[in-house]
Amino acid sequence: MYKYFILILLFITSCSTNKVVTNHGSHLIIEKSKKLIVNKSNKNDIINTLGPPSSKSTFNDNTWIYIERRKESTSIFTLGKRKLKKNNVLVVELDNYGILKEKNIYDLNNYNDLKFSQTLTTQGYEKNSYVYNVLTSLRNKINAPITKKRTKK
Repeated sequence: MYKYFILILLFITSCSTNKVVTNHGSHLIIEKSKKLIVNKSNKNDIINTLGPPSSKSTFNDNTWIYIERRKESTSIFTLGKRKLKKNNVLVVELDNYGILKEKNIYDLNNYNDLKFSQTLTTQGYEKNSYVYNVLTSLRNKINAPITKKRTKK
């Protein structure tokens, strides 16, 4: 009985009540972005304050994107599921001279909710159409067994 008590005590003390926090991207984007002044800060100021961007726009090299994501583990009863605590995105636009033109901050509260259509797409061809007949005949020719021709000796 004493061995079981020690085993249970050891198990309980090894469990941690601290939540596991995982961070991705830059930290404290909102606080650091307050140091950037529109029409005054330049590329070097932005890199010194926030570091290199998480990504740059594919269409415009003067648009930099910084991402901050933070997930925390929930209670032990939810079996280790994680809850999204922070999901901040900072979009910085520069002019051609490298001076900050605009900065936009997006967080969990001001994202757009996208609604997807529930309708189904139909087939683009019917069973009696010309395209259906051509594709069917090609499929039959591909799947047909190969006939071996007898060679004359």
